Amino acid sequence: MSNSGLKVLVTGGKGFIGSNLARELRKRGHEVWICDITHCELDNYVRCDVSKFRQVERMFEEHDFDYVYHAAAEYGRWNGEDYYENLWLTNAVGTKNILKMQEKKKFRMIFFGSAEVYGDYDGVMSEDVMDKVAIKQMNDYAITKWVNEMQILNSAAMFGTETVRVRLFNVYGPGEHYTPYRGFIPKFIYNALHDKPYTVYLGHKRTLEYVEDICRTLANIIDNFKAGEVYNLGGDEQYDIKYISDLILKNVGKDDSKVIYKETEPFTTKVKTPDSSKAKKDLGFQLTVPVEEGIRRTVEWFKHSISFGGMKAWKMKTF
Repeated sequence: MSNSGLKVLVTGGKGFIGSNLARELRKRGHEVWICDITHCELDNYVRCDVSKFRQVERMFEEHDFDYVYHAAAEYGRWNGEDYYENLWLTNAVGTKNILKMQEKKKFRMIFFGSAEVYGDYDGVMSEDVMDKVAIKQMNDYAITKWVNEMQILNSAAMFGTETVRVRLFNVYGPGEHYTPYRGFIPKFIYNALHDKPYTVYLGHKRTLEYVEDICRTLANIIDNFKAGEVYNLGGDEQYDIKYISDLILKNVGKDDSKVIYKETEPFTTKVKTPDSSKAKKDLGFQLTVPVEEGIRRTVEWFKHSISFGGMKAWKMKTF
């Protein structure tokens, strides 16, 4: 099969990573379709709630896709507590619905997993950790992502479906709109721009992966698809959360007078240390945008995409 000009579906394609990925895939000459839960004016768009099998079935009856990037999901630990029905329906039932169509239509799938599956593990996170250590996932979001990996492995064993799983760590960059349930970077930027307080947990460290670097790697999977593989997509360098907060404040032009400092955040690991050597070897995974530049770009995008200080809101065209 030629690896250019393929028909590719991105579920959750209006979301942060999905929209950036769709753009990257189009640049490579693929016919890209997206589905999401809202009505939309975009071409090659299907409104579909993946948790509703009838809608999923109709989409796949009307289209034959070579590859499906399954990014549609409810995101976040506290979102999963407050809206657990949506979380379980979208993440677990939604993935099962996609798998049922994969068993019938035989497209290849790339599943968007999460570093949250490593749960309470505080060592180097290689992809085979769960085969060696009893892991306790620490929240419903993490549990749904692990459930989905199990569903995928079972489908492959029973029906021969072909899927690659990726475990994303802390992807950031332009296009990630703020909500109270998003990650710490959009939360810090939004609050800094609005002169609102936010909390920084001292001693916590995370890798950071700029969205364009991640989407380039995700698009590369088509060129070296190894069914059954699982890849970490996490950087090598750990950044102190306070350092990132200070970077954001510098780019916003504010001091830290509104920042609340606390020692530790409950229900999360202090440091996540991924081993992404397999993705480097198979997928050409490489981080090319330094975090200082990535934060600068992200802050600039926020300044233009939200309304603050009387500035007129500006809506970014995704495509």
